[in-house]
Amino acid sequence: MNKNPLDFIKENDNELFTHISANRNSAIKEGELSVKTKLLIGLALDAAKGTADGVKSFAKQAVAAGASKEEILETLRIVYYICGVGSIYTAAKALEDIF
Repeated sequence: MNKNPLDFIKENDNELFTHISANRNSAIKEGELSVKTKLLIGLALDAAKGTADGVKSFAKQAVAAGASKEEILETLRIVYYICGVGSIYTAAKALEDIF
């Protein structure tokens, strides 16, 4: 079972968890950009930061929101162009269990 990494915060500082959840819900809700697009942006940012767990989480959410493998790979082309090959190694490691 995949435990939410924020469960510790929720159990120990519910007020902080509530703020974090509200911020996420505000950022990821449907708007001028679709939820799928926002999740792909999150995936790109986590790849750029070197956060494989974040890439994996955003990829799963993006797929659930309708993103294809090809859309995720196209997103990674942008990351590579801006941030270089290190971000692609991070993303590849995260995505190997998804596709």
